[in-house]
Amino acid sequence: MIYEVAELYIKPDAHDAFQAAVTQAIPVFKAAKGCISMRLDRDIEVPDTYHLVVGWETLDNHVVDFRGSEGFVTWRGLVGSYFAQPPKVEHFNTVVNGF
Repeated sequence: MIYEVAELYIKPDAHDAFQAAVTQAIPVFKAAKGCISMRLDRDIEVPDTYHLVVGWETLDNHVVDFRGSEGFVTWRGLVGSYFAQPPKVEHFNTVVNGF
């Protein structure tokens, strides 16, 4: 499994609407091929910044299957207008499972 971590920078006056849009998008992620989990975290020190953390079975499930799907179009349609700047997206493997 890999994790997509998308750092999202949201317009200051759009937090409630953005969070509602992400909630609307949960079924989009649930239906996506290879999607295992999804959560949204808000930065405490920099409250206009969020991390969308999505678990995928494989990297291709994200960068090929999801990004090439209607689900991605739906996702961006729901949340794209709230972005203050383009998201920063990186992928991670867990190398140490603590507790």
